[in-house]
Amino acid sequence: MPIIKRFLGVLWGLAFLMSAAPVAWAQSVVGAPRAWEMGMQRAFSPIKSKEIALHDLVLVIITLITLFVGGLLLWVMFRYNARRNPVPSQTSHNTIIEVAWTVIPVLILVIIAIPSFRLIYYQDRTPNPDMTIKVTGHQWYWEYSYPDQDNLDIQSHYIMDEDLKPGQRRLLDVDEQMVIPVGKKIRILTTSGDVIHSFFIPALGVQRYAIPGRTIETWIEASQVGTFYGECNQICGENHSRMPISVKAVTPQEFTAWVAEAKKAASMAPLPEIASK
Repeated sequence: MPIIKRFLGVLWGLAFLMSAAPVAWAQSVVGAPRAWEMGMQRAFSPIKSKEIALHDLVLVIITLITLFVGGLLLWVMFRYNARRNPVPSQTSHNTIIEVAWTVIPVLILVIIAIPSFRLIYYQDRTPNPDMTIKVTGHQWYWEYSYPDQDNLDIQSHYIMDEDLKPGQRRLLDVDEQMVIPVGKKIRILTTSGDVIHSFFIPALGVQRYAIPGRTIETWIEASQVGTFYGECNQICGENHSRMPISVKAVTPQEFTAWVAEAKKAASMAPLPEIASK
């Protein structure tokens, strides 16, 4: 009996830890990679939810194909080996099989293509966005401009290892975050001031190239208050690994207060010196 009680106690403890883990995760930074993470990051936007749904559909399809082909190979190895079938078949043509292995793959590709194209068009742009942010990639930092907020301009730089504060994440945290209101459709316009960069935030399901001389559109909508991390996803030079992205989603009231503080800080910043001729 004591052994059974001890075993039940262990099971109860494991069940408690498993139930408490999602709560602890929800209270922490939501859009960050985790150690030994094998799957995709959790979805915190409509786009990411649709991406995971497409991923799961394709995973089911390729799993069924793999099982079918593997089973077929095992059956052929068992049924048509030299010992069980000493006289090999001389069949060289079978119309039904040839039509089947042509038509079925085409149908499978159509099943995959339809939701894929729908997702591409869905994440391309959104009608009637609540606000616009222009994202400009530089070697090696990001610049966020808010044309709807009197052209408020924020530069976001990587934090050097020696300057990291307790709780900040190496290669992820920045000195100035992109701040957005939660639950609002944000139009993102990406471009670059030098070379090709890529604006990539896994938890929000967004990835767009930032190309010099071009403006590319996409959109994001954070479904939960929190911080969402990303990286430049296009090799852009020596410090490519030091172009992290940090997006902070706040309530609309907090966003309004942040804009006021950011404008005040910008107005108090010293003007750049103009070299005399």
